[in-house]
Amino acid sequence: MSELIQIVDSLENRISKLLHKLEVLQRLNEELENELVSIKSVQQKADKSVSDWEEKYNSLKLANSMLGINTNKTEAKLKINTLIRELDYCVTQLAE
Repeated sequence: MSELIQIVDSLENRISKLLHKLEVLQRLNEELENELVSIKSVQQKADKSVSDWEEKYNSLKLANSMLGINTNKTEAKLKINTLIRELDYCVTQLAE
């Protein structure tokens, strides 16, 4: 009988340790999930910032092309043609 009590005590002890480990792992998991959300937010802000800077760079590059500072005039012509096509499309849509 005493051996059975020892086995039960041992099982209770192991279960208690496992439950404690489970709680610790759940807390750690929650902290990691919060950190992941935070990192994703920072990454989205960085991506938006990169996108904004790329847009500014392309605008500056186009302005320089139009001013004749840059030797790549074909890029400026293509951009102007694209803008004209977009304007034509908008005018057509408004006329309908």
